[in-house]
Amino acid sequence: MARASESQLLFEIPPVPTDAIERRLRRAGHKAIAGVDEVGRGPLAGPVVAAAVILDPKRIPDGLNDSKKLTPAAREALFEQIMATAHVSVVAASVLRIDTTNIRQATLWAMARAVNGLSHLADHVIVDGIDVPPGLACRGEAFVKGDGRSVSIAAASIVAKVSRDRMMVRAAAHYPDYGFERHVGYGTAVHLAALASLGACPLHRTSFAPVRAVLANENAAGMADGVDCLDEEFLV
Repeated sequence: MARASESQLLFEIPPVPTDAIERRLRRAGHKAIAGVDEVGRGPLAGPVVAAAVILDPKRIPDGLNDSKKLTPAAREALFEQIMATAHVSVVAASVLRIDTTNIRQATLWAMARAVNGLSHLADHVIVDGIDVPPGLACRGEAFVKGDGRSVSIAAASIVAKVSRDRMMVRAAAHYPDYGFERHVGYGTAVHLAALASLGACPLHRTSFAPVRAVLANENAAGMADGVDCLDEEFLV
């Protein structure tokens, strides 16, 4: 598995993402460059979502940035532009996959599946982080803080974030007492309080320590044997 090279860590991160990485790769002969990012490694509940995006160099939306640096309204607007102008694939690794493998393996699986699910075959992949997922049909590079450096990775971060947020809003309709529409599964004070009072629901990651502690308390009290995990992956 390839990792981010030492030299990549020394590059100065620009104030906003640029297409400098993509231009370098196009000069080397690559034409279909897929940016890849994920959202949802840290939450206590819900899937981890990966997106792969091949931008049209002539139709790059203005304002692309790391999704965490954008307002919800800006993310939604950019999401619509990306979907209208780029090749996009989104994959969610289920809670079951997270708990039966681990969050890192589930993330890499989702990233590879997203790239391989693109309707237009990528000939080079650039990934946010330190790992290039195994199982790609082409070469790839990993870039630390890539969502702040590359417009393609930034676009993928926006698509993954909006897609996952929408999933968690839908989940809130099924499990309304946890506040998923507010914290989208992250371990906020509100979420932890609901988890302590209500116990875990099928969307909670039983391999994560705060959820595991709740289940241990329930089992010790003879209240439950644990929860069932959702066993599906979503391909969008």
